[in-house]
Amino acid sequence: VQLQASGGGLVQAGNSLRLSCTASEFTLDDYAVGWSRQAPGKEREGVSCISGTDASTYYTEAVKGRFTISRDNAKNTVYLQMNSLKPEDTAVYYCAVAKYFAGSCLGTDADDFGSWGQGTQVTVSS
Repeated sequence: VQLQASGGGLVQAGNSLRLSCTASEFTLDDYAVGWSRQAPGKEREGVSCISGTDASTYYTEAVKGRFTISRDNAKNTVYLQMNSLKPEDTAVYYCAVAKYFAGSCLGTDADDFGSWGQGTQVTVSS
C-alpha cells in the first residue's frame, strides 16, 4: 500500500504548511501512519507517527513543539501541520502505514514503516 502526500510548497522561515496524506482504495482508520522526510544527500529521517488505535502521537526531537500530526478518519486523511518552519526542514516529505500494518506506532524511525509513497517537496527559505 502506498500513500499519497500533498501540500508541500515554498515558504519563508517562520511560516507554516499543512501536509496531507491520503490513500485510494485503502482505509487508514485502524492503522498507525507516519511521516518521514529526505533532504538531498541525506538519509531518510522519520518525523512523526500517529496511532490508529488511540491517536497517540510521536515526534522526532527535531520537530517537537513545531509539528503536529493528526488524522480525520471521515476524510481518510492524515495531516502534518508544520509551524515555525526552518531552512533545515527543507526536504521531500513522505507518508506511509506502519510496518506490519500495526495499529500502534512502532516508533518514528523510517524503518518502522512500510512502503513510502510519492512525496511532496517542502522548501523553506531563510
